[in-house]
Amino acid sequence: MKRKLIIAASLWIALTAAFTVRIQAQEKAWRAGIVTDEFIYEKAPYPQCHSATIAETPKGLVAAYFGGTRERNPDVCIYVSRNINGKWQEPVNVANGIQNDSLRYPTWNPVLYQVPGGELLLFYKIGPKPSDWKGWLMRSKDAGATWSKPESLPEGFSGPIKNKPVLVGNELFCPSSTEGKGWNVHFEVTADNGKTWRKVGPIGKDSGINAIQPSLLKYKKGKILQVLCRSMNRSVVESHSTDGGKTWTDLTPIGLPNNNSGTDAVTLRDGRQLIVYNHVKPADSLPRGKGARTPLNVAISKDGKKWYAALILEDSPISQYSYPSVIQSADGMVHFVYTWRREKIKYVKVDPSKLKLKRIKNEKWPGFITKTTAASNEEE
Repeated sequence: MKRKLIIAASLWIALTAAFTVRIQAQEKAWRAGIVTDEFIYEKAPYPQCHSATIAETPKGLVAAYFGGTRERNPDVCIYVSRNINGKWQEPVNVANGIQNDSLRYPTWNPVLYQVPGGELLLFYKIGPKPSDWKGWLMRSKDAGATWSKPESLPEGFSGPIKNKPVLVGNELFCPSSTEGKGWNVHFEVTADNGKTWRKVGPIGKDSGINAIQPSLLKYKKGKILQVLCRSMNRSVVESHSTDGGKTWTDLTPIGLPNNNSGTDAVTLRDGRQLIVYNHVKPADSLPRGKGARTPLNVAISKDGKKWYAALILEDSPISQYSYPSVIQSADGMVHFVYTWRREKIKYVKVDPSKLKLKRIKNEKWPGFITKTTAASNEEE
């Protein structure tokens, strides 16, 4: 009996060691192209943070996020960090939700946008919850060093909900959505950088899909656009426009899983499309299609249909690598910021020419066993 136990223990140790070696080898394989991997800050005047955004200004990168006791707490404010000479500066509190001496709401989901040759815009929301918040806008003429007084967006407008605006022709398309009476995706469009507004949508209302937080992608041929959205339907979903954003197709799955958590995407200068998201397929039994917010993955496509695995930014059974934001800078580098365990904001710079791609089929990340799978795939 004792001999059998020894053999069993030895076999378990060998299997565990083999699994660990395989995980380490796979991790290295899916890290090709990473140039910088660091926290934006080490210490901050708040215990939790979330929903980062990033923009390139003429004076360097700028990131923003919300921080406070916890999400929905009235003390949650918008913070900004600037990257000066390759080093991230300490977070600066630039906006809060104080209404009067006796009422204060949390702030939510900042979104940065650098107007070409102009101001740096900071959109954000104030309100008790996503179904009852209001959009605000601040402007900076010095790359985020100082900010204007907050401007209230028109009634019924929230600005970009999570992901960056995209210039389509001479109009700025802000990908937006609502959560009050069902989940719906729409666009808020401005031709004068936020002074006047119009709406497009909601789109795909008859598709039977619950989606929010779209990202807008552009194609070289004509006026073809694509949005990728978070959904309750266990998949990233899309819609297309062939007329420059005037009309849109129904929402449909694109062949990438979604855990009912935020994604972001960007059109690269070489015409390829890049998405950053949690490659997690929640169990049918999980409510609202929610799953673990780990691992955090990057995929690339030439046509928005066939997707190729490119990077794994994070993979740990400790959940909450989420709400990513991505841009490509003038030097061709790709920059990511995202929530790291709700404790910090992570920054990663990637050289897209160094990525090694493998086709994603049947919503399966190719040849990879995640640490999450080995532990638990349930949301915290």
